[in-house]
Parts: sequence; structure tokens; C-alpha cells
Amino acid sequence: MGKPVVAIVGRPNVGKSTLFNYLSGHRISIVEDTPGVTRDRIYAEGEWRGREFTIIDTGGIEPFTGDFIKQQMIRQAEIAVETSDVIVFMVDMKTGITASDFDVAVMLRKSDKPVVIAVNKVDNVGELPPEAYEFYNLGMGEIYAISSIHGLGIGDLLDAVYEHFPSSEEESEEEDVIKVAVIGKPNVGKSSLINCVLGEERVIVSNIPGTTRDAIDTLVERNGNKYIFIDTAGIRRKSRIDESIEKYSVIRSWTAVDRSDVCIIMIDAQDGVTEQDTKIAGYAHEQGKAAIIAINKWDAVEKETGTLEKTRETIRRQLEFMSYAPIVFISAKTGQRVERLFDLVDFVFDQASFRVQTGMLNDVLNDATAMVQPPSDKGKRLKIYYMTQVGIKPPKFILFINNRELMHYSYERYIQNTLRSNFGFEGTPIQFIIRERGKDDT
Repeated sequence: MGKPVVAIVGRPNVGKSTLFNYLSGHRISIVEDTPGVTRDRIYAEGEWRGREFTIIDTGGIEPFTGDFIKQQMIRQAEIAVETSDVIVFMVDMKTGITASDFDVAVMLRKSDKPVVIAVNKVDNVGELPPEAYEFYNLGMGEIYAISSIHGLGIGDLLDAVYEHFPSSEEESEEEDVIKVAVIGKPNVGKSSLINCVLGEERVIVSNIPGTTRDAIDTLVERNGNKYIFIDTAGIRRKSRIDESIEKYSVIRSWTAVDRSDVCIIMIDAQDGVTEQDTKIAGYAHEQGKAAIIAINKWDAVEKETGTLEKTRETIRRQLEFMSYAPIVFISAKTGQRVERLFDLVDFVFDQASFRVQTGMLNDVLNDATAMVQPPSDKGKRLKIYYMTQVGIKPPKFILFINNRELMHYSYERYIQNTLRSNFGFEGTPIQFIIRERGKDDT
């Protein structure tokens, strides 16, 4: 199950971006008094009561505007609402309730999503000001007085938002389904692959980059196993993203990665690995996702003896940080080796879910440190006292050591390679938490 998504919506200039910046802890959105400054949704991560969630900041909604850019902003906000699990509807106490507020409320009711009303610019702690009560006329339940600029009332607001997050019971319903995100730059063949897997044209296939605007989930059953394939809009470089809605599609692609178990990273065999491919693969790696590198359109490549191996070596060199990911050469158009993808998805998912007993883990660690001594600096040598696995998907390990500064990246990589040679972990990143004995990890 992915992180819950919270969309902050409302008419222009009510303080949405200020709240977004406060919740994310970073000044990401442009904050200005001019209506319409935030034209695109921007997203970031937040956390409350131990639960991580994704926040989407949207442009202000003016439902009956004739301005083209504002119409695009409305559409983006609508898509953000469709994507979200909970909506924070912001209004402005200083200007009072407006016709636009009522129009936004109508739109939100139609979404059938839980809505929490935040009455912003209430700068005093204590009882609700009399002017705030008029917002009950929106007919959307309880209201929460906040000051996004001063951080007042945010805790109560987040408590209300938290109550609408999907429950752990809902999350467990998806445990027997492997979620597969098909990601890559535009026009690489993602939709064609989904259609090949399904055996029917369920997703629009076109040579026009950006045809798939939103992430599309498709349930597939094979040999008693269930998979959700997530087809995503192609991810382009920022400089080439012209249409405002397409910018949102990039966000959908990133969130598709976040909620997936396995990423199929599609690369065009004719183009090879591009800078954008590297960024896409890097994001999946940073998020700790099991991954498969699928070289598509292999049928269109002119081949001679050794072409496949040379291409494999080139890809390994260009995506060196993802050396653990299996590479498969496919054609979504002809179906070549597409069936092989299911076996690889099962395999890397199992590898990412694998747990090692602590005793066995430390036997391997002791052998590794005896074979290659830990590094030293100015007479002090690194000591690794103990190691234990604390998570899966990806496999995560705590290393208890004497001095964090002595743990060089190269030795960390050596320990990681030792784990792979002994236990597999093919197709998945491995994450380490370095903890000095008696100190908290970072």
C-alpha cells in the first residue's frame, strides 16, 4: 500500500502554499499575495503520528473562469482531488465565505472524498472566533481554525486528516497482490507492454509522447498469482514539460513508484540509456524498490554476433548503481520474452521480501571482517559489533559499530556484496542503518 495522499485545495490566495511548506518542512511552493502564483501542483512528504503521507499543493480554484491558464489550474486541482485519499479545503477567515468557496465545495462533494475544512488566518489561540462560524454554511462538517503562517492549530487539523487515512486492515487486503509500476520516458512502449500482458487493448497506445496522462491500474492473474500493473505517463525532463496537466502526470509516475513493490524500468533499445532513464532508475533505487530493466523494441535492433552481450555490458556500466537489477530484452509489440517478465517479477519480489536469521547473518559478517579487515584512520580501526535485519522491501539492516566516521562507503559496499553473494538479494537494493553503540541511528 502506498502512502496516503493529501491534497490541499481552495480558491486562490487563501494560504495553501504556506500550509504546504509548513507541513513538508521546506519552502518548496512560491508564497506570494498574488492570486494564481502556484500554477502547478507540487508534492512533498509529510509525517504525522508515525504515518508518512504525500502532500499535494494545488493552484487556486476559480470554477467559472474564462482564463485558459486558470482553466488548466482547475483541471490540475481536479486531478489532484481524484488522486487523493483526503482533501484539506482551505478558506480565509479574513475575507469570509465567498461564492467561489461554495463552488469549490460543490466540486468536492462530487468527488465523494473525505474533506477537512481548514479556516486559515486565525492568529489567536483559544476559542473559535465568531466570524469563523459562517464556514459551517458550506455544509461539510467540522471546521478547524489554523494559522498556516504561524503554525497554530495544525496539530488538530492533522489529527482530523489522520482519521481518514486508509486503515491497516485495508492495507492488508493488498498483501497478496504484487504491485508493478511500469516506468520510463515517453514513447518507450509502456502502454504496449501492458496491452501485451493483458492480451487486449485496454490502454491507449500512440506514438505521441504523453498519451497516457494518468497512472492506470490493471489487475492481472497468472498461475494463481495476482498482479496490479500500473501504467504511468512517460517521465520527461522538466525543460520539455510544456503542458500543465503533463506536469501532474510526472507526479503520478513518481507516486506510482512509491506505492509499487516492483518497478519495470523500460528503456528504448534504439535510444539506449539516456540521462532521463538514469534519473528514473535512480528514483526507483532511492525509494528502495525491487527493479527489472526491460530493454524494449529489441526486435527493431540490427544484430550481429555479440550484440546482446555488448548492449548488456553498456547498460550495466551506465546504470552501475543498479547492478543488482536483472536485464531482459523484450518486444512489447511482438510479445518477445514478455512472459519472462512475470517470472522475474515473482523472483525479485521474493528476493526483496527475504529475511535472514540474525545468527546466520553475523556468521557471514564475522567471516567477511576476518577476510578483509575493516578500515582504520589515525590508529583507530572500525569495529562492527553486530548486525541485524530490521526490514524487508527493501532488505534493511542495522550495523552496530564503534565509530561512524570510520565506516567508509567502500567497506559498506563490501559488506553489501558479501550479503548478496551469500543470500542473493538479486533485483533489490539493500539499505544499511549505521548505529554507534549506545547512540541513536541517523
